[in-house]
Amino acid sequence: MHLLFRRSAKTATTATRYLALPPKTPSSSSSFFHSSQPCHQTPDIGSPSRVQKLIASQSDPLLAKEIFDYAARHPNFRHSYASYFTIILKLGRSKYFSLVDDLLLRLKSQNYTVSPALFSHLIKIYGEANLPQKALRVFYTMMEFDCRPSVKHLNRILQILVSHRNFLRPAFDVFKDAHRHGVMPNTESYNILMRAFCLNGDLSIAYQLFNKMFERDLVPDVHSYRILMQGLCRKGQVNTAVDFLEDMLNKGFVPDTLSYTTLLNSLCRKKQLREAYKLLCRMKVKGCNPDIVHYNTVLLGFCREGRPADACKVLEDMASNGCLPNLVSYRTLVSGLCDHGMLDEAKSYMETMVSKGFSPHFSVIHALVKGFCNVGRVEEACGVLEEVLKHGEVPHTDTWITVVPGICEEIELVRMEEMLREVMKVEIRPNTRIVEAAFGLEDYLIKKIQANPRRGY
Repeated sequence: MHLLFRRSAKTATTATRYLALPPKTPSSSSSFFHSSQPCHQTPDIGSPSRVQKLIASQSDPLLAKEIFDYAARHPNFRHSYASYFTIILKLGRSKYFSLVDDLLLRLKSQNYTVSPALFSHLIKIYGEANLPQKALRVFYTMMEFDCRPSVKHLNRILQILVSHRNFLRPAFDVFKDAHRHGVMPNTESYNILMRAFCLNGDLSIAYQLFNKMFERDLVPDVHSYRILMQGLCRKGQVNTAVDFLEDMLNKGFVPDTLSYTTLLNSLCRKKQLREAYKLLCRMKVKGCNPDIVHYNTVLLGFCREGRPADACKVLEDMASNGCLPNLVSYRTLVSGLCDHGMLDEAKSYMETMVSKGFSPHFSVIHALVKGFCNVGRVEEACGVLEEVLKHGEVPHTDTWITVVPGICEEIELVRMEEMLREVMKVEIRPNTRIVEAAFGLEDYLIKKIQANPRRGY
């Protein structure tokens, strides 16, 4: 308390010094104070605009408030609205909310005409501070100042309220009562509430809001349809979501890429892969070129359902539609082919992948090497390792542990030495797994020699 008093006294003294400061150029209209009075008389603090500029220049909001209060105590001085606007926002952004409330009361008691911009800023400030109740209070305070809110104010307060689950009902109440305050909700207002109710699982209310737009002569936009389609997909009602897409297309809308992504994801998760592929093919015809995300979504769906051959077809379709496969495309496909024993195809795609400059994930390398080793094709497993080593890729320790026994037993020591020489061509870097592989090889050979001393290892 003592420290607070000392700060307040010091700040007040500083404010007085600022306000009593003589002008740099007496003839300039920008001079803050110019008084010929003796020093024992009260100085002229200057015009309200000069006070406002001084308040705005202060980085310390409490010092700015002291200057504001000092000027207000001066006889026959009345702050401009710009000064109130400046100090309120300065204090609000520094979270001195009780001081903001006091200044709003002073504005009201002194019958200032208040601009809607002040309330826009305050609603935003309270929203960023996660204070939805105070933001809502500011919205209603506007009416006390005879300041009519706009649809921009409405949408901003709705967005703040629905971001807090406990304030979904108050948001709905504000929305329903908006017309009483002279505000007519627009399509964005409906979209905000529809999205909130969908996320809350209240799909029926969202659907009612969607239909209500037509009654109010409002036209739903692409976002309106996408919000409902996303809500339906979350509920597992993907077929209804596809019907919404058809309705959207029939009304002349062009769905955005996110709408298609939502439907493709849901169709694949529902194992409706034929429908997903048909939708993918229709996209370009309907004015939305499928991108890499759409193709990879369907490609992954086929691989998950054990249909890597169909996934290969999707990959081949990409280039013909002007969309080149990326790293995720090749990794997904090679892994899917390995999982279903299509090792030759997997190796071919991995070689293509590497030739295009893509780095195969160590899990992809391991899956391919392990697959060849499991069916006794150790030579092909070594070929995979040689290929990736040439391109500077370092297989995982587990990959070496998988392939080394086969090399030792079937290809003899000479072949293993060739492999080790190939390993040493790769630059040893910090955290490289080659060193770990070398230790694994050493342990393996020691155990082999101990177990078979007459084989001459």
